[in-house]
Amino acid sequence: MVKVAVLGYGTVGSGIVEVIKTNQDMVNKKAGDEIDVKYILDLRDFPGDPYENLVVHDVEVILNDPEVQVIAEAMGGVEPAYTFTKRALSSGKSVCTSNKELVAKHGPELLQIARDNKCNYMFEASVGGGIPIIRPLNASLTPERVDGITGILNGTTNYILTKMEREGSDFDVVLKEAQEKGYAERNPEADVEGYDACRKIAILSSLVYGKNVNFENIYTEGITKITTTDFTYAKKAGWAIKLLAMSKEVDGKYFAMVTPCMINASNPLYNVNDVFNGILVHGNTLGNTMYYGAGAGKLPTASAVVSDIIDCVKHLGKTVFCFWDSEDLQLSSMDDSVKRFFVRVADADFAKAQEVFGDVEVIDAGVAGEKGFFTKAMSEKEFNEKSAQIGNVLSRIRVEE
Repeated sequence: MVKVAVLGYGTVGSGIVEVIKTNQDMVNKKAGDEIDVKYILDLRDFPGDPYENLVVHDVEVILNDPEVQVIAEAMGGVEPAYTFTKRALSSGKSVCTSNKELVAKHGPELLQIARDNKCNYMFEASVGGGIPIIRPLNASLTPERVDGITGILNGTTNYILTKMEREGSDFDVVLKEAQEKGYAERNPEADVEGYDACRKIAILSSLVYGKNVNFENIYTEGITKITTTDFTYAKKAGWAIKLLAMSKEVDGKYFAMVTPCMINASNPLYNVNDVFNGILVHGNTLGNTMYYGAGAGKLPTASAVVSDIIDCVKHLGKTVFCFWDSEDLQLSSMDDSVKRFFVRVADADFAKAQEVFGDVEVIDAGVAGEKGFFTKAMSEKEFNEKSAQIGNVLSRIRVEE
């Protein structure tokens, strides 16, 4: 029997216990051993909860118990999760987590501590919630040279953009509705400004390239400037607007960014709507593979954590390979990134825009007083220089082919 402890009994932590208990027979069978939750760490008491007798308030009880071999960290945030995780790994206890903030900031260090102590640090749930993506990158796609990952990695922003597209509602109206439904936090900044997706693409990029991609070095732009008028043009052109987290290797240069993009129906992410996530991975010989599902939520996220617990139990005493070193990967400047752009300008500035951008593809969406068009492919630097000559650009959205 393998004893497990859960740190944090909030949404994800309680979900972890529920998944284990609900699917106990299957969990044990897949693990090849019986898994038993011995402790739940939380500052609160839970009178009436079926597992209230497992709750402890002192982490030392867990860290000093030799019977506990696997810990599920569901506390969130960097501290005290970092300190608890580091101590657990240093004592040879494997740790599984959904904590993207911690993984993005300290992933390589914690993986090395796990290797040094013949245990594991696993984080399948940190990127796609219930979508399997870490394990495919570490196992199924190992023969591939992965040169690109493009993902819709945040359900809140995808829900907002989907509602704006379908109903023609303004951003502020849809955000308030998302908060009322529990899809968005009271302070939605991490989601709507792209910070959540940024940490997730940093983790995926680090695993793909084998070197540490610092999330602080990734260009990040949220969805707060997207308007219903942008969607009017997008729908007329047959395109969708999505917040994409992207990482690509182009001619030996590495680019990573989080930004709203227009995509058309030929892109597999085009039909990823509402709170769902989708991740497109491109390998040099395999081509595209697509991973789709619930990117958040209590039970989907908990299920991914439990899958890591099972993996840890199957590999007690040895470390599962994970390709992520501490050396930082040098990202290329956004100035060198090449894309097409969708641009909106006032009617009075359109002649100047044609002169500056040359042959453009005009989209007539019937919007009074302005014009919208697609540019040819060009670097960010070139686009910024050209748009500066126009004077007043109403909107610009990158195009992902």
